Amino acid sequence: MVEWPPGLLLWCTGVATSTTVSLTELEFDSGVSLENPNFITLQFKPHMFRNNYDNDSVTYSPTGRLFQVEYALEAIKQGSAAVGIASANHVVLVALKRNAEDLGSYQKKIIKVDDHMGIALAGLAPDARVLSNYLRKLAMNSRLVFNRPLLTSKAAMSIADKAQENTQLYGSRPYGVGLLVSGWDETGAHLYEFQPSGSVLEYYGAAIGARSQAARTYLERNLEVIRESQDIESLVVHGLNALRDTLSQDMELTFRNTSVSVVGKDQDFVIYEDEDVQKWLDKLDSTSNARNNNDDDDDEDDDDDSKKEVKEDTDAVVKDEAPADESASNTQTENADKMETD
Repeated sequence: MVEWPPGLLLWCTGVATSTTVSLTELEFDSGVSLENPNFITLQFKPHMFRNNYDNDSVTYSPTGRLFQVEYALEAIKQGSAAVGIASANHVVLVALKRNAEDLGSYQKKIIKVDDHMGIALAGLAPDARVLSNYLRKLAMNSRLVFNRPLLTSKAAMSIADKAQENTQLYGSRPYGVGLLVSGWDETGAHLYEFQPSGSVLEYYGAAIGARSQAARTYLERNLEVIRESQDIESLVVHGLNALRDTLSQDMELTFRNTSVSVVGKDQDFVIYEDEDVQKWLDKLDSTSNARNNNDDDDDEDDDDDSKKEVKEDTDAVVKDEAPADESASNTQTENADKMETD
Protein backbone atom coordinates (compact mmCIF):
# COMPACT_ATOMS: atom_id res chain seq x y z
CA MET A 1 0.00 0.00 0.00
CA VAL A 2 1.04 3.56 -0.63
CA GLU A 3 1.22 5.84 2.38
CA TRP A 4 -0.89 8.91 1.68
CA PRO A 5 1.16 12.05 2.39
CA PRO A 6 -0.47 14.64 4.61
CA GLY A 7 -1.95 17.59 2.81
CA LEU A 8 -2.18 15.81 -0.58
CA LEU A 9 -5.35 16.70 -2.44
CA LEU A 10 -6.91 14.36 -5.02
CA TRP A 11 -8.55 16.05 -8.00
CA CYS A 12 -10.63 13.74 -10.20
CA THR A 13 -11.87 14.53 -13.70
CA GLY A 14 -14.62 12.39 -15.15
CA VAL A 15 -17.12 10.13 -13.44
CA ALA A 16 -15.89 7.49 -11.03
CA THR A 17 -17.73 4.20 -10.53
CA SER A 18 -17.16 4.11 -6.79
CA THR A 19 -16.60 6.46 -3.89
CA THR A 20 -13.22 4.84 -3.15
CA VAL A 21 -10.22 5.02 -5.45
CA SER A 22 -7.46 2.41 -5.19
CA LEU A 23 -3.98 3.65 -6.08
CA THR A 24 -1.08 1.19 -6.07
CA GLU A 25 1.73 3.03 -7.81
CA LEU A 26 2.26 6.70 -7.06
CA GLU A 27 5.33 8.87 -6.73
CA PHE A 28 5.13 12.01 -4.60
CA ASP A 29 7.31 15.08 -4.69
CA SER A 30 9.00 16.08 -1.50
CA GLY A 31 7.79 19.10 0.36
CA VAL A 32 4.14 18.20 0.53
CA SER A 33 2.34 20.20 3.21
CA LEU A 34 -0.91 21.94 3.84
CA GLU A 35 0.62 25.18 2.61
CA ASN A 36 2.08 23.50 -0.52
CA PRO A 37 -0.27 20.70 -1.63
CA ASN A 38 0.24 18.61 -4.76
CA PHE A 39 -2.60 17.92 -7.17
CA ILE A 40 -3.08 14.63 -9.01
CA THR A 41 -5.40 14.40 -12.02
CA LEU A 42 -7.04 11.08 -12.80
CA GLN A 43 -8.51 10.52 -16.26
CA PHE A 44 -11.28 7.96 -16.69
CA LYS A 45 -12.01 6.32 -20.05
CA PRO A 46 -15.47 7.10 -21.47
CA HIS A 47 -16.92 3.59 -21.09
CA MET A 48 -20.49 2.86 -20.04
CA PHE A 49 -20.20 2.75 -16.26
CA ARG A 50 -22.76 1.15 -14.03
CA ASN A 51 -25.03 3.66 -12.33
CA ASN A 52 -28.22 3.86 -10.31
CA TYR A 53 -30.48 3.98 -13.36
CA ASP A 54 -29.47 0.89 -15.35
CA ASN A 55 -30.36 -1.89 -12.91
CA ASP A 56 -33.51 -2.61 -14.90
CA SER A 57 -35.27 -1.44 -18.04
CA VAL A 58 -38.17 0.33 -16.31
CA THR A 59 -36.22 3.11 -14.56
CA TYR A 60 -35.67 6.37 -16.38
CA SER A 61 -32.55 8.41 -15.81
CA PRO A 62 -32.93 12.12 -14.94
CA THR A 63 -32.26 12.86 -18.63
CA GLY A 64 -35.10 10.60 -19.79
CA ARG A 65 -32.97 7.68 -20.97
CA LEU A 66 -33.46 3.92 -20.58
CA PHE A 67 -29.93 2.61 -20.29
CA GLN A 68 -30.85 -1.07 -20.61
CA VAL A 69 -32.47 -0.34 -23.98
CA GLU A 70 -29.40 1.61 -25.09
CA TYR A 71 -27.16 -1.30 -24.08
CA ALA A 72 -29.32 -3.62 -26.19
CA LEU A 73 -28.90 -1.31 -29.17
CA GLU A 74 -25.13 -1.45 -28.64
CA ALA A 75 -25.29 -5.25 -28.76
CA ILE A 76 -26.48 -5.03 -32.37
CA LYS A 77 -23.27 -3.23 -33.32
CA GLN A 78 -21.22 -6.15 -32.00
CA GLY A 79 -22.69 -8.54 -34.56
CA SER A 80 -21.54 -8.93 -38.15
CA ALA A 81 -23.27 -6.83 -40.77
CA ALA A 82 -26.47 -7.64 -42.63
CA VAL A 83 -27.88 -5.69 -45.59
CA GLY A 84 -31.38 -5.62 -47.04
CA ILE A 85 -32.56 -4.18 -50.37
CA ALA A 86 -36.13 -3.88 -51.63
CA SER A 87 -37.23 -3.18 -55.19
CA ALA A 88 -40.76 -3.07 -56.54
CA ASN A 89 -40.98 -6.86 -56.92
CA HIS A 90 -38.16 -8.43 -54.87
CA VAL A 91 -36.35 -8.20 -51.54
CA VAL A 92 -32.76 -9.36 -51.11
CA LEU A 93 -30.95 -10.04 -47.83
CA VAL A 94 -27.16 -10.33 -47.69
CA ALA A 95 -25.29 -11.16 -44.48
CA LEU A 96 -21.73 -11.73 -43.32
CA LYS A 97 -21.25 -14.91 -41.27
CA ARG A 98 -18.71 -15.39 -38.49
CA ASN A 99 -17.09 -18.43 -36.94
CA ALA A 100 -15.85 -18.39 -33.37
CA GLU A 101 -12.79 -20.49 -34.25
CA ASP A 102 -11.10 -21.73 -37.38
CA LEU A 103 -12.22 -25.27 -36.52
CA GLY A 104 -15.81 -24.22 -35.93
CA SER A 105 -18.69 -23.78 -38.33
CA TYR A 106 -20.14 -20.45 -39.41
CA GLN A 107 -23.15 -19.08 -37.59
CA LYS A 108 -26.43 -18.75 -39.47
CA LYS A 109 -27.35 -15.16 -40.24
CA ILE A 110 -30.52 -15.61 -42.32
CA ILE A 111 -33.52 -17.58 -41.07
CA LYS A 112 -36.56 -18.67 -43.05
CA VAL A 113 -39.89 -17.95 -41.37
CA ASP A 114 -42.37 -18.99 -44.09
CA ASP A 115 -42.41 -19.55 -47.83
CA HIS A 116 -42.88 -15.82 -48.34
CA MET A 117 -40.85 -14.38 -45.44
CA GLY A 118 -37.45 -14.48 -43.75
CA ILE A 119 -35.18 -12.49 -41.43
CA ALA A 120 -31.52 -11.49 -41.19
CA LEU A 121 -30.02 -10.87 -37.75
CA ALA A 122 -27.24 -8.92 -36.07
CA GLY A 123 -26.53 -9.28 -32.38
CA LEU A 124 -27.34 -12.12 -30.00
CA ALA A 125 -28.25 -15.18 -32.06
CA PRO A 126 -30.21 -16.92 -29.24
CA ASP A 127 -32.53 -13.92 -29.01
CA ALA A 128 -33.04 -14.06 -32.77
CA ARG A 129 -33.89 -17.76 -32.50
CA VAL A 130 -36.61 -17.00 -29.95
CA LEU A 131 -38.10 -14.27 -32.13
CA SER A 132 -37.95 -16.41 -35.29
CA ASN A 133 -39.82 -19.24 -33.54
CA TYR A 134 -42.43 -16.71 -32.45
CA LEU A 135 -42.80 -15.50 -36.04
CA ARG A 136 -43.17 -19.07 -37.28
CA LYS A 137 -46.03 -19.66 -34.86
CA LEU A 138 -47.74 -16.51 -36.09
CA ALA A 139 -47.30 -17.56 -39.73
CA MET A 140 -48.66 -21.04 -39.03
CA ASN A 141 -51.63 -19.63 -37.12
CA SER A 142 -52.43 -17.24 -39.99
CA ARG A 143 -52.55 -20.10 -42.49
CA LEU A 144 -54.59 -22.40 -40.23
CA VAL A 145 -57.13 -19.84 -39.03
CA PHE A 146 -57.40 -17.37 -41.91
CA ASN A 147 -56.08 -19.55 -44.76
CA ARG A 148 -53.75 -16.79 -45.91
CA PRO A 149 -50.06 -15.92 -45.52
CA LEU A 150 -49.05 -13.64 -42.68
CA LEU A 151 -48.60 -10.05 -43.82
CA THR A 152 -45.03 -8.79 -43.53
CA SER A 153 -46.17 -5.64 -41.75
CA LYS A 154 -48.17 -7.72 -39.26
CA ALA A 155 -45.14 -9.90 -38.54
CA ALA A 156 -42.86 -6.92 -37.96
CA MET A 157 -45.34 -5.18 -35.67
CA SER A 158 -45.96 -8.38 -33.69
CA ILE A 159 -42.32 -8.87 -32.73
CA ALA A 160 -42.08 -5.13 -32.04
CA ASP A 161 -44.96 -5.39 -29.55
CA LYS A 162 -43.35 -8.44 -27.96
CA ALA A 163 -40.02 -6.62 -27.61
CA GLN A 164 -41.64 -3.46 -26.27
CA GLU A 165 -43.11 -5.40 -23.35
CA ASN A 166 -39.58 -6.15 -22.14
CA THR A 167 -38.87 -2.44 -21.87
CA GLN A 168 -41.65 -1.90 -19.30
CA LEU A 169 -41.60 -5.09 -17.22
CA TYR A 170 -39.41 -5.33 -14.14
CA GLY A 171 -37.10 -8.35 -14.15
CA SER A 172 -36.93 -8.72 -17.95
CA ARG A 173 -34.29 -7.46 -20.34
CA PRO A 174 -34.63 -6.12 -23.88
CA TYR A 175 -33.71 -8.41 -26.77
CA GLY A 176 -30.11 -7.83 -27.79
CA VAL A 177 -30.65 -8.37 -31.50
CA GLY A 178 -31.68 -6.37 -34.55
CA LEU A 179 -33.61 -7.91 -37.42
CA LEU A 180 -34.23 -7.19 -41.08
CA VAL A 181 -37.62 -8.67 -41.99
CA SER A 182 -38.15 -9.31 -45.70
CA GLY A 183 -41.30 -10.62 -47.32
CA TRP A 184 -43.70 -10.61 -50.23
CA ASP A 185 -47.46 -10.50 -49.72
CA GLU A 186 -50.57 -9.24 -51.45
CA THR A 187 -49.44 -5.64 -50.91
CA GLY A 188 -46.03 -6.12 -52.57
CA ALA A 189 -42.41 -6.48 -51.48
CA HIS A 190 -41.48 -5.14 -48.06
CA LEU A 191 -38.36 -4.69 -45.94
CA TYR A 192 -38.59 -3.76 -42.25
CA GLU A 193 -35.93 -3.06 -39.64
CA PHE A 194 -36.69 -4.16 -36.07
CA GLN A 195 -34.87 -2.76 -33.02
CA PRO A 196 -34.90 -3.97 -29.37
CA SER A 197 -36.62 -0.75 -28.30
CA GLY A 198 -39.75 -1.98 -30.09
CA SER A 199 -39.49 0.41 -33.04
CA VAL A 200 -40.09 -0.82 -36.59
CA LEU A 201 -39.51 1.13 -39.80
CA GLU A 202 -39.92 0.15 -43.44
CA TYR A 203 -36.94 0.76 -45.73
CA TYR A 204 -35.95 0.52 -49.37
CA GLY A 205 -32.44 -0.30 -48.17
CA ALA A 206 -31.19 -0.99 -44.65
CA ALA A 207 -28.05 -2.24 -42.91
CA ILE A 208 -27.41 -3.36 -39.33
CA GLY A 209 -24.41 -4.68 -37.45
CA ALA A 210 -20.76 -3.72 -37.24
CA ARG A 211 -19.58 -1.00 -39.65
CA SER A 212 -23.09 -0.81 -41.11
CA GLN A 213 -22.79 2.93 -41.74
CA ALA A 214 -20.53 2.26 -44.74
CA ALA A 215 -23.20 0.00 -46.24
CA ARG A 216 -25.92 2.60 -45.66
CA THR A 217 -23.80 5.20 -47.42
CA TYR A 218 -23.52 2.95 -50.48
CA LEU A 219 -27.27 2.31 -50.48
CA GLU A 220 -28.05 6.02 -50.26
CA ARG A 221 -25.82 6.78 -53.24
CA ASN A 222 -27.37 4.05 -55.40
CA LEU A 223 -30.98 4.20 -54.20
CA GLU A 224 -32.49 5.26 -57.53
CA VAL A 225 -30.68 2.51 -59.44
CA ILE A 226 -31.72 -0.07 -56.85
CA ARG A 227 -35.39 0.91 -56.99
CA GLU A 228 -35.41 0.69 -60.78
CA SER A 229 -33.77 -2.76 -60.86
CA GLN A 230 -36.01 -5.38 -62.39
CA ASP A 231 -33.83 -8.48 -62.07
CA ILE A 232 -32.64 -10.30 -58.97
CA GLU A 233 -29.02 -10.44 -60.09
CA SER A 234 -28.49 -6.69 -60.01
CA LEU A 235 -30.09 -6.44 -56.56
CA VAL A 236 -27.80 -9.14 -55.18
CA VAL A 237 -24.73 -7.44 -56.66
CA HIS A 238 -25.72 -4.13 -55.04
CA GLY A 239 -26.23 -5.92 -51.74
CA LEU A 240 -22.82 -7.59 -51.94
CA ASN A 241 -21.18 -4.27 -52.82
CA ALA A 242 -22.74 -2.68 -49.74
CA LEU A 243 -21.73 -5.63 -47.57
CA ARG A 244 -18.16 -5.52 -48.85
CA ASP A 245 -17.85 -1.90 -47.69
CA THR A 246 -18.35 -3.11 -44.11
CA LEU A 247 -15.35 -5.46 -44.17
CA SER A 248 -12.10 -4.77 -42.40
CA GLN A 249 -8.92 -4.55 -44.46
CA ASP A 250 -7.85 -8.13 -43.75
CA MET A 251 -11.17 -9.70 -44.83
CA GLU A 252 -12.87 -10.50 -48.10
CA LEU A 253 -16.18 -12.00 -49.14
CA THR A 254 -16.11 -15.74 -49.78
CA PHE A 255 -18.81 -18.33 -50.33
CA ARG A 256 -18.14 -19.62 -46.81
CA ASN A 257 -18.79 -16.37 -44.94
CA THR A 258 -21.60 -14.94 -47.10
CA SER A 259 -25.32 -15.69 -47.10
CA VAL A 260 -27.86 -14.46 -49.64
CA SER A 261 -31.65 -14.75 -49.64
CA VAL A 262 -34.23 -13.74 -52.23
CA VAL A 263 -38.01 -13.40 -52.04
CA GLY A 264 -40.49 -11.67 -54.30
CA LYS A 265 -43.21 -11.93 -56.88
CA ASP A 266 -43.49 -15.55 -58.07
CA GLN A 267 -40.37 -16.27 -55.98
CA ASP A 268 -40.52 -18.13 -52.67
CA PHE A 269 -38.05 -17.28 -49.93
CA VAL A 270 -34.77 -19.02 -50.80
CA ILE A 271 -31.46 -18.96 -48.90
CA TYR A 272 -28.22 -19.40 -50.83
CA GLU A 273 -25.32 -20.81 -48.81
CA ASP A 274 -21.79 -22.06 -49.50
CA GLU A 275 -21.20 -22.98 -53.16
CA ASP A 276 -24.55 -21.51 -54.23
CA VAL A 277 -23.22 -18.05 -53.35
CA GLN A 278 -20.16 -18.35 -55.58
CA LYS A 279 -22.06 -17.36 -58.74
CA TRP A 280 -23.07 -14.08 -57.09
CA LEU A 281 -19.50 -13.42 -55.97
CA ASP A 282 -18.19 -14.08 -59.49
CA LYS A 283 -20.71 -11.59 -60.85
CA LEU A 284 -19.60 -9.09 -58.20
CA ASP A 285 -15.93 -9.45 -59.21
CA SER A 286 -16.70 -9.05 -62.91
CA THR A 287 -18.82 -5.97 -62.25
CA SER A 288 -16.10 -4.44 -60.07
CA ASN A 289 -13.42 -5.09 -62.71
CA ALA A 290 -15.56 -3.52 -65.42
CA ARG A 291 -16.17 -0.47 -63.24
CA ASN A 292 -12.44 -0.12 -62.54
CA ASN A 293 -11.63 -0.34 -66.26
CA ASN A 294 -14.18 2.35 -67.03
CA ASP A 295 -12.68 4.57 -64.34
CA ASP A 296 -9.20 4.08 -65.85
CA ASP A 297 -10.50 4.97 -69.33
CA ASP A 298 -12.16 8.09 -67.93
CA ASP A 299 -8.89 9.10 -66.27
CA GLU A 300 -6.98 8.65 -69.55
CA ASP A 301 -9.56 10.72 -71.42
CA ASP A 302 -9.27 13.44 -68.80
CA ASP A 303 -5.47 13.40 -69.18
CA ASP A 304 -5.75 13.68 -72.98
CA ASP A 305 -8.19 16.56 -72.66
CA SER A 306 -5.87 18.31 -70.21
CA LYS A 307 -2.89 17.89 -72.53
CA LYS A 308 -4.94 19.21 -75.46
CA GLU A 309 -6.02 22.27 -73.48
CA VAL A 310 -2.42 22.97 -72.42
CA LYS A 311 -1.26 22.71 -76.03
CA GLU A 312 -3.98 25.08 -77.24
CA ASP A 313 -3.08 27.58 -74.52
CA THR A 314 0.60 27.38 -75.51
CA ASP A 315 -0.20 27.96 -79.19
CA ALA A 316 -2.33 30.96 -78.27
CA VAL A 317 0.49 32.45 -76.23
CA VAL A 318 2.95 31.97 -79.11
CA LYS A 319 0.55 33.63 -81.54
CA ASP A 320 0.09 36.57 -79.19
CA GLU A 321 3.87 37.04 -78.79
CA ALA A 322 4.71 36.78 -82.52
CA PRO A 323 3.20 40.14 -83.63
CA ALA A 324 4.91 41.88 -80.74
CA ASP A 325 8.30 40.49 -81.82
CA GLU A 326 7.70 41.48 -85.46
CA SER A 327 6.68 45.06 -84.52
CA ALA A 328 9.77 45.38 -82.31
CA SER A 329 12.08 44.26 -85.13
CA ASN A 330 10.38 46.63 -87.59
CA THR A 331 10.84 49.54 -85.18
CA GLN A 332 14.54 48.75 -84.78
CA THR A 333 14.99 48.66 -88.58
CA GLU A 334 13.25 52.02 -89.03
CA ASN A 335 15.42 53.61 -86.34
CA ALA A 336 18.60 52.29 -87.99
CA ASP A 337 17.56 53.65 -91.40
CA LYS A 338 16.78 57.01 -89.85
CA MET A 339 20.21 57.22 -88.22
CA GLU A 340 21.96 56.43 -91.53
CA THR A 341 19.94 59.15 -93.25
CA ASP A 342 20.84 61.70 -90.62
